[in-house]
Amino acid sequence: MKKAAAEILREYGPFPGAERVNGVTYDGKSVWFADGDKVNALDPESGMIVKSIDVASHAGTAFDGKHLYQIAEDRIHKIDPGTGKIVATIPAPGHGGDSGLAWAEGSLWVGQHRARSIHQIDPETGKIIRTIESNRVVTGVTWVDGELWHGTWEGEESDIRRIDPKTGEVLQTLEMPAGTGVSGLESDGAGCFFCGGGGSGKVRAVRRPGYDAGK
Repeated sequence: MKKAAAEILREYGPFPGAERVNGVTYDGKSVWFADGDKVNALDPESGMIVKSIDVASHAGTAFDGKHLYQIAEDRIHKIDPGTGKIVATIPAPGHGGDSGLAWAEGSLWVGQHRARSIHQIDPETGKIIRTIESNRVVTGVTWVDGELWHGTWEGEESDIRRIDPKTGEVLQTLEMPAGTGVSGLESDGAGCFFCGGGGSGKVRAVRRPGYDAGK
């Protein structure tokens, strides 16, 4: 297993009226983050919030190319980011114990915090397709270039780790500075992870290792 210190590229926030950062996702232009009562669109260049949608947002956030998905207690809402309207709702597999959320390969991937697992679920019904076990608490979840990464956060220790999607074996870890937690996690599809900072109210950009911009 490869271990390295996480390289924080930039910090955003804290933001007025947003005491927490829960889930995080990226739509190719804006970083969306959940603060409990809203999902907010952050311009990663200026660091400014450019839009907010009033919706319960207690955990993970995802984007499928058209819609946002947001965990709200025991449900997952599908949201039109243009209008802010909830267009569909499915049950969350953890019934309130869910944390991270990602979109990949036509499925939603839901991290379960205390269950230390990641579920692949049907985005239409919420049915669990398969489950990947982890050996640590799971916070944010993201897929990038066929790699499955998730955040962990226990006490003062937090990291971002790449795991084998078939076995759950830990392949690589990026250790966050002490006291710096990862709540939500999303890749920008290139050389950066966006990480929610929980009660710090911050979003952090962390360098993704091994990315070759020249490819």
